[in-house]
Amino acid sequence: MEDKKDGSKANIVMVTDGASIPDPREWRLINAWSIALLGAICTLCALCVIWPEPYLRILLYLPDGVLITFKITLMAICCAVPLGLITGLGRISRNRFINLLASTYVEVIRGIPLLVQIFYIYYALSRFVQVSGITSAVVAISFCYGAYMGEVFRAGISAIDKGQTEAARSLGFNRYQTMRLVILPQAMRTILPPVGNECIAMLKDTSLVSIMAVPDIMQRARSFVGTTYLYFETYTMVALLYLIITLLLSKAVSIMESRLNYYDAK
Repeated sequence: MEDKKDGSKANIVMVTDGASIPDPREWRLINAWSIALLGAICTLCALCVIWPEPYLRILLYLPDGVLITFKITLMAICCAVPLGLITGLGRISRNRFINLLASTYVEVIRGIPLLVQIFYIYYALSRFVQVSGITSAVVAISFCYGAYMGEVFRAGISAIDKGQTEAARSLGFNRYQTMRLVILPQAMRTILPPVGNECIAMLKDTSLVSIMAVPDIMQRARSFVGTTYLYFETYTMVALLYLIITLLLSKAVSIMESRLNYYDAK
């Protein structure tokens, strides 16, 4: 909970897993985010300069995997965010059937590990429908994170004061117009940080798709290790790459949040 200027309490959506989103109000040059990013970049560069063999060779071997990782993540985000919105709306729906359906989806999906879901879609469903590794990964990640984002959307929408709904209805808005024009725009400021956090966690979880031989960062690293047996060096580079990517994405989410707050203030 956070105090408002008038002394009342404001509801906020708690950030669960994933990277820590930098506070958009903190513009100090030296902070935890800048130290982590600078440290990761300097370490990566130092390793490649001091020991180009094998660190530079490893770095040059991984770019294809980075592109595949981003491709899977972007496709999954495009599916998971709308699915999360629909699920969140279903969770607060007055229709008993829709509410039960959305709640059951959330409970089932959140109760099964993502790795098991990936295995199930890729291996079990392949008995009936032929799906590629990338398609299986996108479907599994989308369904998994759609459930988590559904809870984020539900909490963000529920945090909006009921007086906003009553005011909109008194002006003649129907339920759809009230949600689209009044509630969701206000909820976005609360929802954006945890949704961005889930998207970053989604990118990290794409490392699980390497079990299906999808050539992402982890699979490329495993291929390199399989021929060189340089486990420590290879996974050190992988860790640094993931750290740099997630830190940059977390800053992007922080900037989006800051701009959203700026336009709301105007």
